[in-house]
Amino acid sequence: MTVVGFIRIKCNDLMENSQKIGELISSGRFHEAIGVLTESIAQSPDEDNLYFQRGKLKWRIGDRTGAANDYSMAIELNPHSPAAFALEQARDVADFFNPDLYNP
Repeated sequence: MTVVGFIRIKCNDLMENSQKIGELISSGRFHEAIGVLTESIAQSPDEDNLYFQRGKLKWRIGDRTGAANDYSMAIELNPHSPAAFALEQARDVADFFNPDLYNP
């Protein structure tokens, strides 16, 4: 197999998984979408966008630590990833403290 053939197969796999992930998200099956993303990451561990997408889904289901970890990995792979802004927002949420919420 040539390098071009390998790249073409890899791109096709990523496109198929991307479509499947979109369908799962649209139907509210977030845990399954995370599973597909995890499989995609295993096949393409250098794709920062996969970590970013999985991080967004983890945030959505309430796994804040997992989301922050995925955002950090995406940033490590690509410092210009949109995960940098997502991680900043996640940290802002974690750092938020409102004493009035605890002392009505």
